[in-house]
Amino acid sequence: MLGPTRKAHLLKHLKRHGQIVAKDLSTQLDVSEDTIRRDLRELAAKGELQRVHGGALPAAAAATDFSAREQLAPNEKIAVGRAAAAMIQPGQIVALDGGTTTLQIARHLPRDLRATVVTHSPNIALALGEHPLVEVVMIGGRLFKHSFVNVGAAAVEAIRHIRADLYFMGVTGIHARAGLSTGDLEECHVKRALIASAAETHVLVTAEKVDAASPYVIAKLSEIAGVVVAKDVPSRAVQAYRRLGLSVRRA
Repeated sequence: MLGPTRKAHLLKHLKRHGQIVAKDLSTQLDVSEDTIRRDLRELAAKGELQRVHGGALPAAAAATDFSAREQLAPNEKIAVGRAAAAMIQPGQIVALDGGTTTLQIARHLPRDLRATVVTHSPNIALALGEHPLVEVVMIGGRLFKHSFVNVGAAAVEAIRHIRADLYFMGVTGIHARAGLSTGDLEECHVKRALIASAAETHVLVTAEKVDAASPYVIAKLSEIAGVVVAKDVPSRAVQAYRRLGLSVRRA
């Protein structure tokens, strides 16, 4: 089988089965594992998959800028944001990640809610600026303009001095085996610091993030408390989260 045909077969297999196991595909195609690994490297370089130990997973959707992401599945993000906002109780300290879905949480907090929101997102801080009863704690650092969040050592250090009741986290990929991942290393470090600072972490999940992976691993699913999922997230994924012991809230 010629290289282009073999690569097309690998992508078709990945789409159908959700993963590639290099050893199994080498046997199926009667080629060496080195050949399969070379094909996976070349496909990964084009952004067509994400290599993992022993094979590959679907690559998380390429991250566009913030304004473009706001236009992606807006109704699902509104629903997830509204469902997550309903989880927040008066008096709690809540950490909100940067992102278009977490911004919807800020926009749907009840006007009579008295709580504290910790965020490294200027957009979220501004959205809550006119909320009458929400105290806003802004985490500083270097502004990562792609996602409009503050990152870096200063942000991580500040987060270490906060104990939050809840942390609502955005990711670019969620996979039962490969865990939670994102596309930027510094964002990954900030997310890990926020997980460590919170009593409970809940991940916001829309369909395009399911069973996908990005280069930087944030955490295993066992390190979080639950997920808030859009209505179009496949039932098989929801069942997998429940089997792992996660709380699941459908938006």
